[in-house]
Amino acid sequence: MTERRLDRFPMRAKAMLVAIGLAMLAGCATRPSPDVLNPVHLPVHLNASLHSEEAAPSRVNVLAATNRSLDTARGGFGSAWADNLTYEQYAFSVPPGRKDTAITYPNSRPDPERQFAVIRRKQLAKDAFLEEALRSTHSDGTVGIFVHGYNYSYQEALFRTAQIAADANIPGSPILFSWPSAAAVAGYVADRDAALSSRSDLDSLVTSLSTSGKVKRIILFGHSMGGFLVMETVRQLKLQHRDDVIGKLAVILAAPDIDVDVFRSQLKDIGRMPIPISLLVSKDDRALVASSFIAGERARVGRLDIDDPVIKEAALKERLRVIDITSIQASDGLGHDRYASLAKFGAQLASFESGRRSTAGDVGAYVFDAAGAAVASPFRLAGRVVGSQ
Repeated sequence: MTERRLDRFPMRAKAMLVAIGLAMLAGCATRPSPDVLNPVHLPVHLNASLHSEEAAPSRVNVLAATNRSLDTARGGFGSAWADNLTYEQYAFSVPPGRKDTAITYPNSRPDPERQFAVIRRKQLAKDAFLEEALRSTHSDGTVGIFVHGYNYSYQEALFRTAQIAADANIPGSPILFSWPSAAAVAGYVADRDAALSSRSDLDSLVTSLSTSGKVKRIILFGHSMGGFLVMETVRQLKLQHRDDVIGKLAVILAAPDIDVDVFRSQLKDIGRMPIPISLLVSKDDRALVASSFIAGERARVGRLDIDDPVIKEAALKERLRVIDITSIQASDGLGHDRYASLAKFGAQLASFESGRRSTAGDVGAYVFDAAGAAVASPFRLAGRVVGSQ
């Protein structure tokens, strides 16, 4: 697993590319305050079905577990590390007719036709949280956990989870695990430390869910630095000899911000998983270019080139599914949030990940065809195989 493209840039060009990328990250939009977590009251006629179902705001439920410290003054969660997990339950109103993955946050006068909005919020004890998670488990025994990436506030991660849940249209309540990101462009190193410190808390959440016989499969979906946290948690479970938990895991890493050699070491410690790990990658992810530069020009897993024969061979050897999603539209200007656009294919993805034990034909390198061409693929998505065997 190697990357050569970054080496072609002179140092000044690399620095400029990183500066542009960070500026885009910092200036893309006004960031929401914790006020957006306050439940809003919608007019009665909008809480009922409208004349056209397609025009009515939809409703999604989200469960959240976080090891962030509570911001009692503002009713949200900050970037300091807490000693214990806090559990919450949310209901969202989701605007109809959305054309992309952009999230419009509510203001003082919420517009449900245009804005996402919290309509119910409740803090739960751990036992009540687990009961709600089990109650909303999919009929096939699948539960999903989303782990956000670097530079996310709690409210941003929560609203993103709601967007994914709405677009994926999968029954049940997805679970957000929110670790204490500094939610600042300059907080990369602090975020990496916070992610590492969160392994045991994510371990605890996953283990608690897995103890129920009703839970047959846990889809553990990590984005960017959240993918690093997911892999470190799975590695920790393996070192604890918790094969009973690992046997229920379907790991999906979207644009994983993981050093290639670190990833290889993690795979060595974890060993063969019953369900192969899936990597969603894209060669033109400029946020990962910046990450690579910060890390001393170390290649990142999320920018693997599936056209490289070395990558194809490695995917088969390591029993990985490496899926190129470069053709999926991104909304952040960096190509780093394509996973959010992929959510509309979530039902197929969940079915593939949780439906059965894998076979040798499930691993290899693939490319996702955003045009939706119905071409047979072991990945069971509208795509074409480029390197499977």
